[in-house]
Amino acid sequence: MKLNIGFDDTDSPRGGCTTYIAALLVERLHELGASFLDYPGLIRLNPNVPWKTRGNGALCLRIECKESLLDEIRECVIQAIEENADLEYKGTDPGIVFLYGDVPNEIRDFSRRAITGLVSMDETLSLIKKYHAEAIGFKRGRGIIGGLAAIGEELKDDYTYELLAYRVPENRGTKRKIDAESVIRMDKELGSLVFNNFDYEEGRVLITPHGPDPVLYGIRGETAEAVRRGHELVISREPIERWVIFRTNQGTDAHLVRASTISEIKPYNPVRVKGVVSEKPRTIHGGHVIFKIKDETGEVDCAAYEPTGVLRKIAKKLIVGDVVEVYGGVRPPSSGNPLTINAEKIRILKLAPDLIYRNPRCPICGKRMKSMGRGKGFECKKCGFHGRDLKKIASERPRKLKLGLYITSPRSQRHLTKPLVRYGQEKNGPPEFLGKTIPYEMISGR
Repeated sequence: MKLNIGFDDTDSPRGGCTTYIAALLVERLHELGASFLDYPGLIRLNPNVPWKTRGNGALCLRIECKESLLDEIRECVIQAIEENADLEYKGTDPGIVFLYGDVPNEIRDFSRRAITGLVSMDETLSLIKKYHAEAIGFKRGRGIIGGLAAIGEELKDDYTYELLAYRVPENRGTKRKIDAESVIRMDKELGSLVFNNFDYEEGRVLITPHGPDPVLYGIRGETAEAVRRGHELVISREPIERWVIFRTNQGTDAHLVRASTISEIKPYNPVRVKGVVSEKPRTIHGGHVIFKIKDETGEVDCAAYEPTGVLRKIAKKLIVGDVVEVYGGVRPPSSGNPLTINAEKIRILKLAPDLIYRNPRCPICGKRMKSMGRGKGFECKKCGFHGRDLKKIASERPRKLKLGLYITSPRSQRHLTKPLVRYGQEKNGPPEFLGKTIPYEMISGR
């Protein structure tokens, strides 16, 4: 029997990790005799929802098993959540969904909307009932939404992989010990097969998180073989408890939806929208750059925050009249700020001429003339010539920008943001192994 197991919302800012529970379950389900029909799915949902913790990732395990094992598998999953979720934390509300057989199109559509917008608990429960799935919620059970969304995203279009290595319990909460030079060597050896491993601008390792969660490091790449090779090349100065390879929508821009007009933009939704720069960019406290774009339907603020690095520098160089497409999540208006797109990318489509206006030269002696006041013309202080009909002369300065796509620096890229190295490497269609079982040894190890 084919079984899809989705779960979410087990962690909290003070610890835990839903992917770690998935890693434990991969081992336990293998020991029970289940076969894996896919790599574990790590599905990043809308990164702009206000109730998310960290990366807003939901998990799905797709297995094949004997019908006689279903009750034992169900209890195994519930036990793993009960033992490892941070249930004492107020905002942690785990949920599990079990769906038997193939994934209906309606649940696929639901998943797409959970990645690009907002969905409700009522809609979630209605679909679970309609398709005879089973849901188990802890506390408020908000994780049921993510669990169903993870099941619905089968990653049949673009996708990437991530190998997550986990720390032994006694080291959690301490500084991670990874050899930075080995990360650089791995990044250079594997090239475009991996991404976002090291920030050369800041000289910083990016594969290690900073919180108290059990993840030691995560290597992101185009193939399972590439991330496995990356794992072999990285040198850890502390023991690794286990590792698991996930198939994921990370680095695919799956969250971004093109808005036809600025008036279509809604709070919390990630968008791509085209407009004309309508005000000179300004830098506010903290080094953040704010600029406005407009079209025939309206105007919206855009923010390139200080941590975005190169994107902030690009935003400062925009001038009124530039035509751009801005990619990012929409922050709702507040008492002190209007509706704002938090920019992840800026595509410059057309550059306006940067004109400067200077006083004309004297037609008699060639010296630069002085203005006699608005509408009164110009006079030459050297020879005394007066030219009432003369006007300032416009000249165009070269722009320090080029047409093209600019992306926030790797250190501040969201999980879903597609980095430059992935452009041209997008996948179109499901992987060849779908429909077959994947050996446990290809998915996980110690």
